[in-house]
Amino acid sequence: MDSVNVSLVTEFILVGLTDQPDLQIPLFLLFLAMYLVTALGNLGLMILVLLNSHLHTPMYFFLFNLSFIDFCYSSVFTPKMLMNFILRRNVISYMQCMTQLYFFCFFVVSECYMLTSMAYDRYVAICNPLLYNVLMSPQMCLNLMIGSYLMAFSDAVAHTVCMLRLSFCDANINHYFCDILPLLQLSCTSTYVNKLVAYVIVVINIIIPTPTIFISYGFILSSIFRISSSKGRSKAFSTCSSHIIAVSLFFGSGALVYFKPSSAGPLDGAKISSVFYTNVVPMMNPLIYTLKNKDVKIALRKTLTKWKD
Repeated sequence: MDSVNVSLVTEFILVGLTDQPDLQIPLFLLFLAMYLVTALGNLGLMILVLLNSHLHTPMYFFLFNLSFIDFCYSSVFTPKMLMNFILRRNVISYMQCMTQLYFFCFFVVSECYMLTSMAYDRYVAICNPLLYNVLMSPQMCLNLMIGSYLMAFSDAVAHTVCMLRLSFCDANINHYFCDILPLLQLSCTSTYVNKLVAYVIVVINIIIPTPTIFISYGFILSSIFRISSSKGRSKAFSTCSSHIIAVSLFFGSGALVYFKPSSAGPLDGAKISSVFYTNVVPMMNPLIYTLKNKDVKIALRKTLTKWKD
Protein backbone atom coordinates (compact mmCIF):
# COMPACT_ATOMS: atom_id res chain seq x y z
CA MET A 1 0.00 0.00 0.00
CA ASP A 2 1.32 3.43 -0.94
CA SER A 3 2.14 5.84 1.85
CA VAL A 4 -0.47 8.58 2.26
CA ASN A 5 -0.69 11.62 4.49
CA VAL A 6 -4.30 11.07 5.56
CA SER A 7 -5.22 8.38 8.04
CA LEU A 8 -7.58 5.66 6.83
CA VAL A 9 -9.44 5.85 10.14
CA THR A 10 -11.24 8.92 11.47
CA GLU A 11 -11.62 7.66 15.02
CA PHE A 12 -10.03 5.16 17.35
CA ILE A 13 -11.50 2.82 19.96
CA LEU A 14 -9.63 2.69 23.27
CA VAL A 15 -9.70 -0.90 24.49
CA GLY A 16 -8.94 0.23 28.02
CA LEU A 17 -7.13 -1.30 30.96
CA THR A 18 -9.27 -4.45 31.12
CA ASP A 19 -12.32 -5.92 29.38
CA GLN A 20 -13.61 -7.82 32.42
CA PRO A 21 -17.11 -6.48 33.27
CA ASP A 22 -16.86 -7.24 36.99
CA LEU A 23 -13.81 -4.97 37.34
CA GLN A 24 -15.17 -1.91 35.53
CA ILE A 25 -17.01 -0.22 38.43
CA PRO A 26 -14.38 -1.00 41.11
CA LEU A 27 -11.63 0.30 38.81
CA PHE A 28 -13.69 3.38 37.98
CA LEU A 29 -14.07 4.20 41.70
CA LEU A 30 -10.37 3.48 42.36
CA PHE A 31 -9.03 5.69 39.57
CA LEU A 32 -11.60 8.42 40.30
CA ALA A 33 -10.35 8.54 43.91
CA MET A 34 -6.74 8.60 42.69
CA TYR A 35 -7.50 11.44 40.27
CA LEU A 36 -9.24 13.50 42.96
CA VAL A 37 -6.26 13.02 45.30
CA THR A 38 -3.91 13.96 42.45
CA ALA A 39 -5.85 17.09 41.49
CA LEU A 40 -6.44 18.30 45.05
CA GLY A 41 -2.91 17.47 46.18
CA ASN A 42 -1.13 19.23 43.32
CA LEU A 43 -3.47 22.24 43.24
CA GLY A 44 -3.17 22.53 47.03
CA LEU A 45 0.62 22.45 46.87
CA MET A 46 0.62 25.13 44.15
CA ILE A 47 -1.66 27.35 46.25
CA LEU A 48 0.55 26.91 49.33
CA VAL A 49 3.65 27.97 47.40
CA LEU A 50 1.88 31.02 45.98
CA LEU A 51 0.40 32.18 49.31
CA ASN A 52 3.45 31.71 51.56
CA SER A 53 6.39 34.02 50.95
CA HIS A 54 8.87 31.80 52.83
CA LEU A 55 8.29 29.18 50.12
CA HIS A 56 9.37 31.57 47.37
CA THR A 57 12.72 29.85 46.94
CA PRO A 58 14.27 27.92 44.02
CA MET A 59 13.34 24.56 45.57
CA TYR A 60 9.66 25.44 45.79
CA PHE A 61 9.72 27.23 42.45
CA PHE A 62 10.58 23.89 40.84
CA LEU A 63 8.12 22.06 43.10
CA PHE A 64 5.37 24.46 41.98
CA ASN A 65 6.17 23.65 38.35
CA LEU A 66 6.28 19.91 39.11
CA SER A 67 2.82 20.11 40.69
CA PHE A 68 1.51 22.07 37.68
CA ILE A 69 2.93 19.43 35.32
CA ASP A 70 1.50 16.54 37.36
CA PHE A 71 -1.96 18.12 37.48
CA CYS A 72 -2.03 18.75 33.71
CA TYR A 73 -0.34 15.43 32.97
CA SER A 74 -2.94 13.35 34.80
CA SER A 75 -5.77 15.41 33.28
CA VAL A 76 -4.64 14.55 29.74
CA PHE A 77 -5.83 10.95 29.87
CA THR A 78 -7.53 10.17 33.21
CA PRO A 79 -11.00 11.62 32.33
CA LYS A 80 -11.01 9.53 29.14
CA MET A 81 -9.79 6.53 31.10
CA LEU A 82 -12.66 6.93 33.58
CA MET A 83 -15.16 7.10 30.71
CA ASN A 84 -13.75 3.84 29.38
CA PHE A 85 -14.81 2.06 32.59
CA ILE A 86 -18.48 3.08 32.26
CA LEU A 87 -19.00 3.27 28.47
CA ARG A 88 -19.43 0.15 26.38
CA ARG A 89 -17.53 1.69 23.45
CA ASN A 90 -14.98 4.36 24.21
CA VAL A 91 -14.33 6.29 21.01
CA ILE A 92 -11.73 9.03 20.53
CA SER A 93 -11.46 10.98 17.29
CA TYR A 94 -8.29 10.97 15.23
CA MET A 95 -7.41 14.59 16.06
CA GLN A 96 -8.29 14.15 19.75
CA CYS A 97 -5.98 11.14 19.82
CA MET A 98 -3.12 13.09 18.24
CA THR A 99 -3.75 15.97 20.66
CA GLN A 100 -3.69 13.58 23.60
CA LEU A 101 -0.44 12.08 22.31
CA TYR A 102 1.13 15.55 22.00
CA PHE A 103 0.25 16.68 25.52
CA PHE A 104 1.20 13.31 27.01
CA CYS A 105 4.67 13.59 25.44
CA PHE A 106 4.95 17.25 26.44
CA PHE A 107 4.17 16.76 30.11
CA VAL A 108 6.08 13.51 30.58
CA VAL A 109 9.26 15.07 29.13
CA SER A 110 8.64 18.26 31.15
CA GLU A 111 8.52 16.20 34.33
CA CYS A 112 11.73 14.41 33.36
CA TYR A 113 13.67 17.68 33.05
CA MET A 114 11.96 19.34 36.00
CA LEU A 115 13.10 16.47 38.23
CA THR A 116 16.59 16.92 36.75
CA SER A 117 16.53 20.64 37.60
CA MET A 118 15.45 19.79 41.14
CA ALA A 119 18.39 17.37 41.47
CA TYR A 120 20.79 20.12 40.43
CA ASP A 121 19.14 22.51 42.91
CA ARG A 122 19.63 20.02 45.77
CA TYR A 123 23.25 19.49 44.72
CA VAL A 124 23.98 23.22 44.90
CA ALA A 125 22.10 23.60 48.21
CA ILE A 126 24.03 20.81 49.96
CA CYS A 127 27.43 20.85 48.24
CA ASN A 128 27.84 24.60 47.64
CA PRO A 129 25.60 26.32 50.23
CA LEU A 130 27.66 29.54 50.28
CA LEU A 131 27.21 29.99 46.53
CA TYR A 132 23.57 28.86 46.48
CA ASN A 133 22.02 32.30 46.01
CA VAL A 134 24.45 33.06 43.19
CA LEU A 135 24.25 29.75 41.34
CA MET A 136 20.49 29.39 41.78
CA SER A 137 19.57 32.98 40.96
CA PRO A 138 16.04 33.80 39.74
CA GLN A 139 17.40 34.05 36.18
CA MET A 140 19.02 30.61 36.46
CA CYS A 141 15.80 29.07 37.78
CA LEU A 142 13.84 30.69 34.96
CA ASN A 143 16.32 29.39 32.38
CA LEU A 144 16.05 25.85 33.76
CA MET A 145 12.26 26.03 33.70
CA ILE A 146 12.13 27.40 30.14
CA GLY A 147 14.71 24.84 29.03
CA SER A 148 12.57 22.01 30.46
CA TYR A 149 9.47 23.20 28.60
CA LEU A 150 11.38 23.81 25.35
CA MET A 151 12.80 20.28 25.39
CA ALA A 152 9.30 18.94 26.06
CA PHE A 153 7.81 21.06 23.26
CA SER A 154 10.36 19.93 20.68
CA ASP A 155 10.04 16.25 21.64
CA ALA A 156 6.25 16.35 21.62
CA VAL A 157 6.16 18.08 18.23
CA ALA A 158 8.61 15.53 16.77
CA HIS A 159 6.56 12.55 17.98
CA THR A 160 3.22 14.04 16.90
CA VAL A 161 4.37 15.14 13.44
CA CYS A 162 5.86 11.70 12.79
CA MET A 163 2.61 10.06 13.93
CA LEU A 164 0.52 12.32 11.67
CA ARG A 165 2.36 11.06 8.60
CA LEU A 166 1.21 7.47 9.21
CA SER A 167 -1.85 5.70 7.85
CA PHE A 168 -3.79 3.48 10.24
CA CYS A 169 -5.65 0.37 9.11
CA ASP A 170 -6.94 -0.68 12.53
CA ALA A 171 -8.91 1.51 14.95
CA ASN A 172 -8.59 -0.56 18.15
CA ILE A 173 -5.90 0.89 20.42
CA ASN A 174 -4.89 -1.74 22.98
CA HIS A 175 -4.42 0.86 25.71
CA TYR A 176 -6.35 3.36 27.82
CA PHE A 177 -4.82 6.39 26.07
CA CYS A 178 -3.07 7.26 22.81
CA ASP A 179 0.49 6.19 23.51
CA ILE A 180 3.27 5.88 20.94
CA LEU A 181 3.87 2.12 20.93
CA PRO A 182 0.19 1.02 20.69
CA LEU A 183 -0.40 3.49 17.83
CA LEU A 184 2.62 2.26 15.88
CA GLN A 185 1.19 -1.26 16.03
CA LEU A 186 -1.89 -0.06 14.11
CA SER A 187 0.01 1.53 11.23
CA CYS A 188 -0.20 0.01 7.76
CA THR A 189 2.66 2.19 6.51
CA SER A 190 6.34 2.12 7.43
CA THR A 191 7.11 3.18 11.00
CA TYR A 192 10.89 3.31 10.46
CA VAL A 193 11.07 7.12 10.76
CA ASN A 194 8.90 7.09 13.89
CA LYS A 195 11.07 4.47 15.57
CA LEU A 196 14.25 6.30 14.56
CA VAL A 197 12.96 9.61 15.94
CA ALA A 198 11.75 7.88 19.12
CA TYR A 199 15.16 6.25 19.54
CA VAL A 200 17.00 9.57 19.12
CA ILE A 201 14.68 11.35 21.55
CA VAL A 202 14.99 8.58 24.15
CA VAL A 203 18.80 8.65 23.86
CA ILE A 204 18.85 12.45 24.32
CA ASN A 205 16.49 12.21 27.28
CA ILE A 206 18.77 9.60 28.85
CA ILE A 207 22.09 11.34 28.14
CA ILE A 208 21.05 14.66 29.73
CA PRO A 209 18.89 13.84 32.80
CA THR A 210 20.36 10.52 33.96
CA PRO A 211 24.02 11.57 34.39
CA THR A 212 22.92 14.90 35.89
CA ILE A 213 20.78 13.17 38.51
CA PHE A 214 23.30 10.42 39.31
CA ILE A 215 26.28 12.81 39.49
CA SER A 216 24.29 15.31 41.58
CA TYR A 217 23.29 12.68 44.12
CA GLY A 218 26.74 11.15 44.07
CA PHE A 219 28.18 14.46 45.25
CA ILE A 220 25.25 14.96 47.64
CA LEU A 221 25.76 11.59 49.35
CA SER A 222 29.50 12.19 49.51
CA SER A 223 28.90 15.56 51.21
CA ILE A 224 26.34 14.08 53.62
CA PHE A 225 28.73 11.32 54.74
CA ARG A 226 31.40 13.94 55.47
CA ILE A 227 29.12 15.81 57.89
CA SER A 228 30.38 15.07 61.41
CA SER A 229 27.15 15.36 63.40
CA SER A 230 24.39 12.78 63.00
CA LYS A 231 21.79 15.54 63.31
CA GLY A 232 23.38 17.43 60.43
CA ARG A 233 23.47 14.28 58.28
CA SER A 234 19.83 13.56 59.04
CA LYS A 235 18.78 17.11 58.15
CA ALA A 236 20.76 17.10 54.90
CA PHE A 237 19.41 13.72 53.86
CA SER A 238 15.81 14.71 54.65
CA THR A 239 16.06 17.66 52.24
CA CYS A 240 16.73 15.34 49.28
CA SER A 241 15.11 12.03 50.29
CA SER A 242 11.71 13.12 48.95
CA HIS A 243 13.22 13.93 45.59
CA ILE A 244 15.06 10.60 45.48
CA ILE A 245 11.74 8.78 46.02
CA ALA A 246 9.98 10.87 43.33
CA VAL A 247 12.78 10.28 40.81
CA SER A 248 12.86 6.54 41.52
CA LEU A 249 9.09 6.20 41.05
CA PHE A 250 8.99 8.19 37.81
CA PHE A 251 12.05 6.82 36.01
CA GLY A 252 11.65 3.30 37.40
CA SER A 253 8.04 2.89 36.25
CA GLY A 254 8.80 4.47 32.87
CA ALA A 255 11.72 2.10 32.32
CA LEU A 256 9.45 -0.90 32.91
CA VAL A 257 7.37 0.14 29.89
CA TYR A 258 9.81 1.62 27.38
CA PHE A 259 12.97 -0.37 28.06
CA LYS A 260 11.38 -3.80 28.19
CA PRO A 261 12.35 -5.97 25.19
CA SER A 262 9.49 -6.74 22.80
CA SER A 263 9.84 -10.46 23.54
CA ALA A 264 9.38 -9.95 27.27
CA GLY A 265 5.59 -10.10 27.15
CA PRO A 266 2.38 -8.69 25.66
CA LEU A 267 1.34 -5.07 25.66
CA ASP A 268 -1.18 -5.76 28.45
CA GLY A 269 1.72 -5.97 30.89
CA ALA A 270 2.95 -2.59 29.68
CA LYS A 271 -0.53 -1.14 30.28
CA ILE A 272 -0.42 -2.19 33.91
CA SER A 273 3.13 -0.88 34.32
CA SER A 274 2.17 2.45 32.72
CA VAL A 275 -0.44 2.99 35.45
CA PHE A 276 2.43 3.75 37.83
CA TYR A 277 3.91 6.69 35.89
CA THR A 278 0.58 7.96 34.54
CA ASN A 279 -1.56 7.71 37.68
CA VAL A 280 0.46 6.74 40.75
CA VAL A 281 3.43 9.12 40.34
CA PRO A 282 1.35 12.34 39.88
CA MET A 283 -0.69 11.32 42.94
CA MET A 284 2.33 10.42 45.10
CA ASN A 285 4.48 13.50 44.38
CA PRO A 286 2.44 16.01 46.46
CA LEU A 287 2.09 13.44 49.26
CA ILE A 288 5.85 12.74 49.28
CA TYR A 289 6.83 16.41 49.33
CA THR A 290 4.15 17.33 51.90
CA LEU A 291 4.48 14.51 54.43
CA LYS A 292 8.29 14.73 54.60
CA ASN A 293 8.63 18.52 54.46
CA LYS A 294 8.46 20.71 57.57
CA ASP A 295 8.26 23.97 55.57
CA VAL A 296 5.19 22.76 53.68
CA LYS A 297 3.54 21.58 56.92
CA ILE A 298 4.15 25.00 58.52
CA ALA A 299 2.79 26.76 55.43
CA LEU A 300 -0.30 24.53 55.50
CA ARG A 301 -0.97 25.32 59.18
CA LYS A 302 -0.52 29.06 58.59
CA THR A 303 -2.82 29.03 55.57
CA LEU A 304 -5.53 27.06 57.39
CA THR A 305 -5.27 29.42 60.37
CA LYS A 306 -5.71 32.48 58.12
CA TRP A 307 -8.78 30.95 56.49
CA LYS A 308 -10.31 30.13 59.89
CA ASP A 309 -9.76 33.70 61.07
